Amino acid sequence: MTAPETHELMNELSLDKTVLAVRDTVLREAPQLRGSYLDIGSGTGALIRLIKELFPGLESSVCDYSDEFMKIPGQKDDIVDLNDGSLPYGDNSFELVTFTEVAEHLENHRTVLREIYRVLKPEGLLVMTTPNILNLKSRIRFFFYGFWNFFGPMPVGHDSPESTMGHITPLSYFYLGHTLLDTGYKNLHCGFDKYNARSIIALILCYIPIRLFTMRQMRREARKYKAIDDSNRELMEPLNSWRMLLGRSIVVSARK
Repeated sequence: MTAPETHELMNELSLDKTVLAVRDTVLREAPQLRGSYLDIGSGTGALIRLIKELFPGLESSVCDYSDEFMKIPGQKDDIVDLNDGSLPYGDNSFELVTFTEVAEHLENHRTVLREIYRVLKPEGLLVMTTPNILNLKSRIRFFFYGFWNFFGPMPVGHDSPESTMGHITPLSYFYLGHTLLDTGYKNLHCGFDKYNARSIIALILCYIPIRLFTMRQMRREARKYKAIDDSNRELMEPLNSWRMLLGRSIVVSARK
């Protein structure tokens, strides 16, 4: 498949920058990757194509709620209802699992992340993304409208879960990271697919008040309520960083 054809796959269902950020994260975290790879929520197969261009020897498995989107000839696409909470793969099966822009569509992301942990091999790598509801644009939208960015009113009975109207589970980095650590993942890293330049003026105006309030509130949470300790402090530190305030989607990597 040529580069233009790969680009067409990315445009059809995927956000280009998000898919490329996942590819770059895999390359950074596992530069010598080999073995078996699972992509969950595979869509057209754009990410699979990019990963296999980097690591041609990988054996790829993919699953999605439908196989109608897959555009890679010969690629078997396992049809899985992730809301059932189980993956049709054995324990310790994969060196890499990617889970891109899927968690926000699910009724119970914790169950699926535990299943991913089960099917990962020891030291296996998970890379996942989800919309960053903590960026400034999203926070302002929620303040005035009551919906986070990339989330909004949904028609009852909507049957296209791949669209943004299928976004039913907003996840901040803290709650996502908490699930990962609580499940047993380690070596968490939080990055972003791109930064929103249009929010820079708002960042300049809001950054110092946000940071001052954050420091005050964190001290209160730690001293009075004992809600912040060494087990979750690493999850708190990025929440009001300039990167979090400008980032579009969070790109999280973790190891089993």
